Amino acid sequence: MEWQPDEQGLQQVLQLLKDSQSPNTVTQRAVQQKLEQLNQFPDFNNYLIFVLTRLKTEDEPTRSLSGLILKNNVKAHYQNFPSAVADFIKQECLNNIGDPSPLIRATIGILITTIASKGELQTWPELLPQLCNLLNSEDYNTCEGSFGALQKICEDSSELLDSDALNRPLNIMIPKFLQFFKHCSPKIRSHAIACVNQFIIGRAQALMDNIDTFIESLFALAADEDSEVRKNVCRALVMLLEVRIDRLIPHMHSIIQYMLQRTQDPDENVALEACEFWLTLAEQPICKEVLSGHLVQLIPILVNGMKYSEIDIILLKGDVEEDEAVPDSEQDIKPRFHKSRTVTLQHEGGEGEEGEDIEEDDDDDDDTLSDWNLRKCSAAALDVLANVFRDELLPHLLPLLKGLLFHLDWVIKESGILVLGAIAEGCMQGMVPYLPELIPHLIQCLCDKKALVRSIACWTLSRYAHWVVSQPPDSYLKPLMTELLKRILDSNKKVQEAACSAFATLEEEACTELVPYLSYILDTLVFAFGKYQHKNLLILYDAIGTLADSVGHHLNQPEYIQKLMPPLIAKWNELKDEDKDLFPLLECLSSVATALQSGFLPYCEPVYQRCVTLVQKTLAQAMMYNQHPDQYEAPDKDFMIVALDLLSGLAEGLGGHVEQLVARSNIMTLLFQCMQDTMPEVRQSSFALLGDLTKACFLHVKPCIAEFMPILGLNLNPEFISVCNNATWAIGEISMQMGAEMQPYVGMVLPHLVEIINRPNTPKTLLENTGKQSTSFMSLYAAITIGRLGFVCPQEVAPQLQHFIRPWCTSLRNIRDNEEKDSAFRGICVMIGVNPAGVVQDFIFFCDAVASWVNPKDDLRDMFYKILHGFKDQVGEENWQQFSEQFPPLLKERLSACYGV
Repeated sequence: MEWQPDEQGLQQVLQLLKDSQSPNTVTQRAVQQKLEQLNQFPDFNNYLIFVLTRLKTEDEPTRSLSGLILKNNVKAHYQNFPSAVADFIKQECLNNIGDPSPLIRATIGILITTIASKGELQTWPELLPQLCNLLNSEDYNTCEGSFGALQKICEDSSELLDSDALNRPLNIMIPKFLQFFKHCSPKIRSHAIACVNQFIIGRAQALMDNIDTFIESLFALAADEDSEVRKNVCRALVMLLEVRIDRLIPHMHSIIQYMLQRTQDPDENVALEACEFWLTLAEQPICKEVLSGHLVQLIPILVNGMKYSEIDIILLKGDVEEDEAVPDSEQDIKPRFHKSRTVTLQHEGGEGEEGEDIEEDDDDDDDTLSDWNLRKCSAAALDVLANVFRDELLPHLLPLLKGLLFHLDWVIKESGILVLGAIAEGCMQGMVPYLPELIPHLIQCLCDKKALVRSIACWTLSRYAHWVVSQPPDSYLKPLMTELLKRILDSNKKVQEAACSAFATLEEEACTELVPYLSYILDTLVFAFGKYQHKNLLILYDAIGTLADSVGHHLNQPEYIQKLMPPLIAKWNELKDEDKDLFPLLECLSSVATALQSGFLPYCEPVYQRCVTLVQKTLAQAMMYNQHPDQYEAPDKDFMIVALDLLSGLAEGLGGHVEQLVARSNIMTLLFQCMQDTMPEVRQSSFALLGDLTKACFLHVKPCIAEFMPILGLNLNPEFISVCNNATWAIGEISMQMGAEMQPYVGMVLPHLVEIINRPNTPKTLLENTGKQSTSFMSLYAAITIGRLGFVCPQEVAPQLQHFIRPWCTSLRNIRDNEEKDSAFRGICVMIGVNPAGVVQDFIFFCDAVASWVNPKDDLRDMFYKILHGFKDQVGEENWQQFSEQFPPLLKERLSACYGV
């Protein structure tokens, strides 16, 4: 007997569905409670499917809603449905997939897919064959409904469909879909391509077997009048370019011609899909060869695509010039992620030798429109193509640029400035002759009356900051800086944001060139504090932090400190401990404390205390959450990470002055807990702090060494690069302080360090090694720490010499002279004294590493001299001659000139 609803029950369900469409929150809450009660009765779900598929007299929104509530029930409780209920629902879905209403068909399709995704594809064997059969139906609605369901299944379960678990249904499905590419209905053609497209990136075997038919069928649809079909054709070709370029190469000329047309499609969605083609092609090795002849057509199309559309201008409020007083809406503020502290090698002078965590944050300017659109895609494509073709792009671009940059219509002028910014990286060489004329023009554009022109000019100028800084400062740096600082105080928020970001880039390039203008810069940045709304305030902190990083101790002047510190401390006092705006402020203060050094002393006590409190609070919250996850929320550990990093900044900036602060706090106990945290970023920042405290006030670290060393040993795990590097660095700093007392701990760390330094990414022979080899930073940290351990405990480390001497030398030859390198080489010399046999096999590598020094300190030079001459005397003149014959000429020359061997 087929299930039938009880009339009273049916009316109750219908009433509930009607109520749930009410805007009243009280009614909504009552509906939720009622739903939870009814879900106790298994056949409630029968009522829901009955309303969806059989009650044709009801209005469509009510029927569809019934299906969507059922879908949520399937998601949450399907495994508890009695089999009779599950079977009834499945049967009803398949019988009604061709409902006359598009809304109901779509709802049934979603329901089928949800059941299928609950692992039911295996236990519903008739589903796929029946849906594929229904495609042949004479009735359009049935065919379209089945295709809609199939497309959703293909999207959700593409991997499963291509697996043995289901007996590879794709072998039947793909050829079937391909037949429908010729269907008379555009909706069906579009479904068919969309279904096949799901299997391109995964290279499904059934598709690869039919690849030529697929490509031919796509070509046949190239000029389809339906925009949805054209969009899916473009999408297919872009993905094929990634996975089966071999099949496209014979047709590449006509594909490019097609894509040139489609990139100008009147439907922006089609144009956007087509524009992706150029981005993908630029990553292929054949790009230059196949595209060279088409640049003359492509460049104007991309440039044209870079204009703001009317919709963009409306969304960006392009006609609103002054909005600085309008408070930000909170959803406009993107979440910020703090990058935890990575120790940089080389602390005195020169840029840091930092490896990980350097990422370009060079998004195009309009991040408020964070949706990907044709303008952004065209700009990105031009950017990558500029990197492929370099200056060969310019003959196609320069004639266009002149017309754009000086155009009277601001939208066109704006797009020209964006073009100029997009090619900055790839075409820099070729642009140099034009920059003396262009940069002043761009600086003038910073005063344009349209806010969107001012903001794009900020971004583009930042892309040429490197060149600006390489010229005499009065020519371009000074006028650029003057105008950018005015824009930081612009009355338009978008311009403020662009100017602040551009200024941060300029600071990174200019570094100490900015010192003469510091007073003026600080006046502007401090004035902005009182002016900015929430979102731009966060970017302002970044500009101040970057300034501190760039000018360093030059900031430590009473007049600068007087300007900068009061507003920062005022913000610091304003913010509550749980306010996420503390992150960028703490990062900023960390840079400022490092730069101001002793100048930060008057402010350090409250800042230090609060950081310790933040760490303590977060640890306590984490403990409560671990014990009672149902009662407490998990803490946001970023608070603790940022606080640890600021403490590092204080230790580095204040040096020995931090000692009293540490003495009066329980930071060492907290650090012990942080070093064992489950989150790698917390451990990374703890080890950085441990190293900085070791340098600043070792007397407080020393009593904890016996507890800390085993934890450091456990973290010498190359899986977590930055954690491993910071732990390695901390061990090295501790060794230098402990001296011979380090002896009991050598065994727990040395084997790990030797393993790290021997990882397969270091060059194996000296010849591969000529020129600047990008040394793996992990090996570099390990090498320095092994050297330092060997310096303080040579008897313990030297016996291992032959296991690490070669990678040790190849790592350290590539960094410039600095104190880390100095202490490491002293260690290796002492170890060679203890175990000369350990170096014999790889002595040429040692010679090469010694030659990498530009000017070692005198006593270190003597150590090198003794070892080289000792080795030469040991083997005798004739053997030495033979040995030194294999030296590269440059090495021979250096050793002879510096050490007379």
